Amino acid sequence: MSERVVLVTGALAGIGRATAIAFARDGASVLVSGRRDEEGTALAAELRERGGRAEYIRADVSVEDDVRSLVEGAVKTFGRLDAAVNNAGYTGSTGPLPTQTAEAYDTVFNTNVRGLLFCLKHELRVMIEQGHGSIVNLSSTFGERGGKGAGLYVASKHAVNGLTRSAALEVATEGIRVNAVAPGPVATGGLDTFTGGEEASAALAASVPMGRLAHVDEIADVILFLTSNAARFITGQIIAVNGGKTAL
Repeated sequence: MSERVVLVTGALAGIGRATAIAFARDGASVLVSGRRDEEGTALAAELRERGGRAEYIRADVSVEDDVRSLVEGAVKTFGRLDAAVNNAGYTGSTGPLPTQTAEAYDTVFNTNVRGLLFCLKHELRVMIEQGHGSIVNLSSTFGERGGKGAGLYVASKHAVNGLTRSAALEVATEGIRVNAVAPGPVATGGLDTFTGGEEASAALAASVPMGRLAHVDEIADVILFLTSNAARFITGQIIAVNGGKTAL
């Protein structure tokens, strides 16, 4: 990753934070983004302390002007954009579909789908002009299957997979690769909120053939692989990282 420039959205916690740290550890220049300025500034400082170049830019991915400024900021700061990790996402509230509202739909889809569309639009614009680049979107095991009580989130991740595959086909001859990582249950601060509590999270972990939740570093490692030259012939793929859950 030495000398590569990487953009990570939703970088202030969980998988995004672990990914930003992993890139910096491997020598990349990292632009981190989120909506909490104090945490973003602190993360960029931490990455610089690890010996890399890093900056923070505040952005709400559901706002196109924010995304445009974010991508332009990466190029202005570091000169180019070699890789982008579109991690910003929102799980939303769980519950049966008859209880869901238009507002709940908008909250999930504005970030997970509209936001991804804006990120792809502006990242690809820069990468096409450069003639190279790699993008990794964050999907989910739910992007390929249903989920009782999680219909809005599930639908949004199906859309992530569709956008990933379509974008990959559009730029396959442009020197640009687009893939997605689809984690199963990951030990993050938001898991209990999504599942409904520690007991439900424990049951979810037990449903994984490997018998545990993923660690955020394990997801970050796969993201780094997909942006590296070792994955130079991989594009349009949804890479499952779920301890065997989809093998059931």
